[in-house]
Amino acid sequence: MDFTLSDEQQELRRTVRSFLDHRSPEAEVRRLMADERGHDAATWQLMAGQLGLHGLALPEEYEGAGCGLVELGVVLEEMGRALLCGPFFSTVVLAATTLLFVDDREACKDLLPGIASGETVATLALVEDSGCWDEAGIGLAAEQAPGGWRLSGRKNYVPDGHLADVVLVAARTSAGVSLFAVDGEAPGLVREPLRTLDLTRKQALLEFRSVPARLVGEEGAAWPALRKALDVAAIALAAEQVGGAAAVLDMAVGHAKTRVQFGRPIGSFQAIKHRCADMVVAIESARATAHYALWAAATGAADLPLVASATKAYCSQVFTRCAEANVQIHGGIGFTWEHPAHLYLKRAKSSEVFLGSPSRHREALARDAGFHPHARQAHPSTPATRSIP
Repeated sequence: MDFTLSDEQQELRRTVRSFLDHRSPEAEVRRLMADERGHDAATWQLMAGQLGLHGLALPEEYEGAGCGLVELGVVLEEMGRALLCGPFFSTVVLAATTLLFVDDREACKDLLPGIASGETVATLALVEDSGCWDEAGIGLAAEQAPGGWRLSGRKNYVPDGHLADVVLVAARTSAGVSLFAVDGEAPGLVREPLRTLDLTRKQALLEFRSVPARLVGEEGAAWPALRKALDVAAIALAAEQVGGAAAVLDMAVGHAKTRVQFGRPIGSFQAIKHRCADMVVAIESARATAHYALWAAATGAADLPLVASATKAYCSQVFTRCAEANVQIHGGIGFTWEHPAHLYLKRAKSSEVFLGSPSRHREALARDAGFHPHARQAHPSTPATRSIP
């Protein structure tokens, strides 16, 4: 594979960065943090219509551009750099990717064109009160009733669940884990926005009180598709984390050049030089890791689960450490509400646990690679169960 971006991909990066510099400056991020919906409708439509970002990685048969995950990764890196507020990740990465992996062409024809055009905001409701991103954590019940399926239970920490037009819900039937599509305004669906650490990425608690739902794909066969979608989403999130880490590096270097102590810029002090150099090395390593993972996802590599867990764990660690170093380099002002350093630190901490914490991904990585101590006690032919809280 080639780790360098093509001319077209470089132009895509420049275009998206220029757009986000104009539409997602710090003042706009702070405004949307205080807004319950958490995104600007005009920016959302421009991203979908003018730039075509929503359908970038969708097949042409569903009104997409037919590009790949590498291009989507370039876009997400720039969005992470700008701390873009909005349901792009939940709609384009979580919901659309899940639909593509589930074997249901009719559902794709019905839902994906609306996502590509920006008309539909969608999300995936998988996690429940346990906070586990695994098959065993899915307990919400789905039952057949006169007129169709009904869902009962609750989902927690649903990204943009308070405003989604369509909610893809992982539920359990007598046949196993199944996927359902629920209208955001369906009767019996109660949506409550959550107050979270990172106000740039909205989450919600959803209660399903015998909510009518549409079965997507085959009953009881949804988990393999969901697992693949979660692997791709973890890699996409890693690309976003690389963008956030790059932004805090620029912030730290800029401050080190202009902040003067003892008659000289603090960037001339060896301790600050070393801290910034360590950030550069870590970020370039994370970028290469994420780029390889995107390529592996795009080509359907057999070791994708291993790659996804390793990438998510490493990029989470890099973003958090760089965000913390940025605060320390800024000193006292880095801890204040008025400075943007804390915005990136909060995004780093929330992204660290979103889609599974680094420690849980390392556990999954060890199990999949056959190095988990419990796996060694089992019979060699016994498959390990992958669990990512």
